[in-house]
This record gives sequence, C-alpha cells and structure tokens, in this order.
Amino acid sequence: KSTTSLAGLRRIIAIDCKSSVFHHINLTMPSQKTFRTKRTLAKKQRQNRPLPHWIRLRTDNTVKYNMKRRSWRRTKLGL
Repeated sequence: KSTTSLAGLRRIIAIDCKSSVFHHINLTMPSQKTFRTKRTLAKKQRQNRPLPHWIRLRTDNTVKYNMKRRSWRRTKLGL
C-alpha cells in the first residue's frame, strides 16, 4: 500500500477546485475596456519610449531626448 496522507490529497483537491472556480469566474466576466480604449492605450505605450541612439548620431546630438515622454504617475491620459 502507498503511504500517501489523506491531508495531502485533500489539499491537492482543494487547489484544483479553487483553480477551476477561478477560471470559471474569469471566463464569465465581461471585459472591462473596449477595443477602442485598448488600442489607444497600446499606441500611447508605443510612443512612451526613449529616443533611439542612432537618432542622436544622425542629428549630431541636436535631438537629445524624447520631449513627449510621459510618466504614468505624473501625467494621466484622461481616457
């Protein structure tokens, strides 16, 4: 006979039950943001990056940084 404890088996079953309930809740909940909002957030995320190094080389260091860089804590998008 195996010496698997009953408490360990109950814990595994409880974890499986919790995860299946969690997945069930996730599948039935509606999405919170519309596709238009998600697309806008994706564009703002792409724009919010530092200047590439080769731009500084090409412009002879006249363009030094991205002036439109946005901090998530200071500046809000207003969506």
